Amino acid sequence: MLSKRLQHRNIILASGSPRRQLFFKELGLDFTIQLKPIDEVFPTHYKGTEITDYLAQLKAAAFKDLQETDILITSDTIVWHQNKALNKPENRNQAFEMISSLSGNTHEVMTSVCFTSPSKQITINDTTQVTFKTLTEEEINHYIDNYQPYDKAGGYGIQEWFGYIAVTRLEGSYFNVMGLPTHKVYETLIQLADS
Repeated sequence: MLSKRLQHRNIILASGSPRRQLFFKELGLDFTIQLKPIDEVFPTHYKGTEITDYLAQLKAAAFKDLQETDILITSDTIVWHQNKALNKPENRNQAFEMISSLSGNTHEVMTSVCFTSPSKQITINDTTQVTFKTLTEEEINHYIDNYQPYDKAGGYGIQEWFGYIAVTRLEGSYFNVMGLPTHKVYETLIQLADS
């Protein structure tokens, strides 16, 4: 249904995330993938969704040559915990420290999505609260050794083994934790299709 409404628009997804790409396929959208490298640095005084909004818009700014029918979609996800942003861990020690800090606590997963055309830009965001049980070192090590924590904010993927055993409570969108608030993306694309 949505694909028909957007048939005269060219959707560009600027994300290398296989999860986000799968979401767009599952939403029935025709899209192309274009990636442009940026330095993901944000002002140090920014907090929470200020960070993800800024980075999603920064990623969009790298695209200078959008055509009239283009809708560029950029996004960013962070884990917000103890008043700081947890991005993707760079090594095993970082992954262990991140997951250990989340153990037995509640954190927030924040995703911003920026929709850009030559004449308009809309940025939306969504926040989900996630609570973990108290994890053993063995469980954390098993996850790090057998899965891929290094391409995920906070060092974990809720859709993997870890999500099955660690999450005791979730408040908000599950798919937002995976990297895209699909319900809000769908509604925003309908607005853009009708505008």
